[in-house]
Amino acid sequence: MSRNTKQEFKLTMLAAALLAAYGPVFAAEGQENSVSVGVGNWSDDRPQRGIYDGMRKEGGYLLLDADIMKRDDATGTWLGLRARNLGLDNREIKGDWLRQGDIGGSIEYSRISRDSPYTINTGLRGIGTTTQTVVNIAPGSAPGWDGLNTTRDRVTAKFFKSFGPELMFNASFRNETKEGNRLWGRGGAPEFALEPIDSTIRIMEGSLNYSRGDLQLSGGYYGTSYDNANSMVTAIGAATFFLSLPLSNRSHEVFLNGGYSFTPPMRGTFKASYSRATQDEPLGNFGGTASPLAPTNLNGRLDTTLLEAGLSAKPTSDLSVVANLRYRDFADKTPVYGIVFTGTTPTVYNTPFSYTNAVGKLEGNYRLPHGMSLLGGIEYNSQDRQIPNVGTLWVPFRAKLDETTYRVQMRKSMSETINGSLAYMYMDRNGSAFKVPAAAGETLQDRINPMNIADRQRDKWRAMVDWSPADRLAFQFAFEDSQDRYQGPNTYGLQGGSARLYSLDASYQMSAAWALNAWISRDENKADEITQNTVAVTKYNNLSEIGNSFGAGVTGKISEKLKMGGNVEQFRSVNEYNQFIVGAVLPATQVPTPNITNTLLRFKLFADYAVQKNADLRFQLIYEKWSTDDWTWMMFPASGRTPWAYGTTTDGTTITTDPKQTSTFVGVRYTYRFQ
Repeated sequence: MSRNTKQEFKLTMLAAALLAAYGPVFAAEGQENSVSVGVGNWSDDRPQRGIYDGMRKEGGYLLLDADIMKRDDATGTWLGLRARNLGLDNREIKGDWLRQGDIGGSIEYSRISRDSPYTINTGLRGIGTTTQTVVNIAPGSAPGWDGLNTTRDRVTAKFFKSFGPELMFNASFRNETKEGNRLWGRGGAPEFALEPIDSTIRIMEGSLNYSRGDLQLSGGYYGTSYDNANSMVTAIGAATFFLSLPLSNRSHEVFLNGGYSFTPPMRGTFKASYSRATQDEPLGNFGGTASPLAPTNLNGRLDTTLLEAGLSAKPTSDLSVVANLRYRDFADKTPVYGIVFTGTTPTVYNTPFSYTNAVGKLEGNYRLPHGMSLLGGIEYNSQDRQIPNVGTLWVPFRAKLDETTYRVQMRKSMSETINGSLAYMYMDRNGSAFKVPAAAGETLQDRINPMNIADRQRDKWRAMVDWSPADRLAFQFAFEDSQDRYQGPNTYGLQGGSARLYSLDASYQMSAAWALNAWISRDENKADEITQNTVAVTKYNNLSEIGNSFGAGVTGKISEKLKMGGNVEQFRSVNEYNQFIVGAVLPATQVPTPNITNTLLRFKLFADYAVQKNADLRFQLIYEKWSTDDWTWMMFPASGRTPWAYGTTTDGTTITTDPKQTSTFVGVRYTYRFQ
């Protein structure tokens, strides 16, 4: 038995015992229930493909699922139990109790795990704590460590109660703890550290829903809390440095939503809410080096007000119209604090950011003769944004930002076997004049146009066609194209971008027992930007990511007891970094950024054998081959590619991943169905 199986042995054995003992009690007449148990084995580690599925390591795994429901016809009561992946790290189990039309509740547990794909070679001491010591090592000389991961354990409880046909109460509570470690460190003379994660998120919600005739109302409360057990990390290396962690915070929201049907084809809706988020955790003193003006508490506060109204109507049998207005006010009431680095005069301030957002939307759909319909719409989005008035601006700001979107779409049923649609969207974003940095000694980043507030024009096309040339054969084709153009007051930053997608899906029912399917797609994402290198030379970058994927599968029935199937998937993406300088060449100390290519090939085969009428055996075989030449943690000396190291005279930590990963999974699962 591998260490992976041992890890979950107690939990899964308990679950299996409960299912075996009480499964028949849960079974509902006419409701097919199932319990499945199996084992599987991966032949090799899967650092990349096993990030989220709980099966990163080679070895054996227990496979245990259940889906059981019971109904008591006399009382109208349902009992349910659903379990998935009980033998793995990403397990979940849920129990339901429901008395139809009266009262009910559920409780659910799930774990979300993330295993880092990297192997870390470090001398760092104190991993998982808030005091860490950087020990200098020769790069690559320490044992490799691949235990970097995070886990989220989530428990959710829900309850509802009906007080008659017009009134219902709903409540829910979720508690989520997150633990583990995450890559971290500091720049300058880079030194390695790990962020110790030990936090809890709680979410509470309650609502009262009223419905009578044409009127529906729903009002309630939504609250969240985030508590971080750690507030700061002290890292001791060539010098002692301090790293701040996310601060604990709270939020409270009250809301009221409603709708009213004035006539059968005309309905109005509204939403209103007010929320307050606060952050008042005491701030650390960073080893006694805090600014003399630094507050003991941030006293952070964000108040948000939302008002929304909508109207849908059908003036004629062929025309339907939808209109919507939304107003949102984000009021950041956090005090402004000055930070003193030398002397007694503040030179840097925090920047609370408030803005209001108003959105109006009008859309109509008109049914034309000959199986055609025309959809058109316009949306106007306006933001009034706060500009800091204390201290020095280090990035451009804008006081007003507006965006208008126009949309038109045509749908056509050309025959009983083919139909399609074509849509076009144009978006135009602009605003007030930029307020640009004016500080003495402003740096490169001060002269970059922020892409989130720069003027932008976007053209977007979308086409879709469904074609069934025969009863057993079907095709679906989709095409999307988007072109962006950016403008701003500065030379540097994003200039333009494009995105394009092609996809084709096909399915063929060869016979009542056999079916084929296949798909192919290509996506292209490109961006053009202007930057400046370290010797103040303007550099032009043409960046792109192009992905091609293909898949095909077959399922069939060999005999009354034996079913088989399989599929193959292949994916390849290439990131290209084309860089050039007009009238010059890159300095000898700088090398062109290499391209990055990622590939994946995966085969899956399965066979289902009916042991008896209500029990099956499934045999499964999976083969995966993944590769990359990602250089994120690499450097490129003349001798060739080598792992990049944190401060070679003060640290020496290196981070690597296996660029070629191949593994095979073999599994068998027994499924028992009952009523």
